[in-house]
Amino acid sequence: MKNILVLLSGLLLISCNNEPKQQAAATIATTKPVIENNGVRIVYNDSGKGDTALLFLHGWGINRSYWDEQVQHFSDRYRVVTLDLPGFGESGKNRTDWSVENYGKDINLVIDSLKLKNVILIGHSMSGALIVETARQNPSAIAGIIGIDNFKNYGGKMSEADRKSMEDAYKELRVNFKGVLEVFAQQLFAESTPKQVKDRVLHDATSGDTVIAVNIMEKNDGYALDSNLKALHKKLYLVNSDYNKNDSASFTRNNIPYRLLTIHATGHYPMLEKPAEFDQLLTQAIHEISMDK
Repeated sequence: MKNILVLLSGLLLISCNNEPKQQAAATIATTKPVIENNGVRIVYNDSGKGDTALLFLHGWGINRSYWDEQVQHFSDRYRVVTLDLPGFGESGKNRTDWSVENYGKDINLVIDSLKLKNVILIGHSMSGALIVETARQNPSAIAGIIGIDNFKNYGGKMSEADRKSMEDAYKELRVNFKGVLEVFAQQLFAESTPKQVKDRVLHDATSGDTVIAVNIMEKNDGYALDSNLKALHKKLYLVNSDYNKNDSASFTRNNIPYRLLTIHATGHYPMLEKPAEFDQLLTQAIHEISMDK
């Protein structure tokens, strides 16, 4: 069981329904477009104004409310969009294709429907794969990509033993989702992580549709992340915690354009644990992307 829990923690980092809090900033209009992809509704908030749009994508098992502090901080200078990915939060769950490619279509539909310009994609945890796929499908619309506590390394190979352990991990989750999740989720927290953050994450992650949640994780894990990132030819910006090692050398060895901004003494949810410091680092990444245009 211990090896399975360690593996699951890694999967979440690589892939790596509580009611979302009301957004701090007012939406652009009282009536906003309803966005649906093949009948699956995508619930979102659209705030602020600016020539650049920041599109925030949450991680596995959580929802758009995890970006509330960032909405408040950035919406005076940028257009800021947050959404519940289908399968999570208030968005639709009436589909069977939970692939990263389908999520890329969801996100690009939001970009097109809201007529977003100069889009910077900001993806936490499993949404690292989603920002890569969205940019791959629609490169001209994307000004930059920023990962949040993901992309800890590049080019790692999975052994047959690891693959077998991964299959066992998914079986464990399907049999005892809540029990397994409550144990392995503790590995996503640092000693400094506040109790209210831990409680919130565990509540949200265990309150959703467990079958959908496991299917999403499994599809995300199967995505060709390394090869698609390399083919993208876009610089990857990261705001990562250091409670787990960040292997910068692996990106350098593989000629992946890469910029790591490190936040200390947080777990996997730096936007909740140290929002002020996190916003400073995210501002720096956004500024550097703007300067690179």
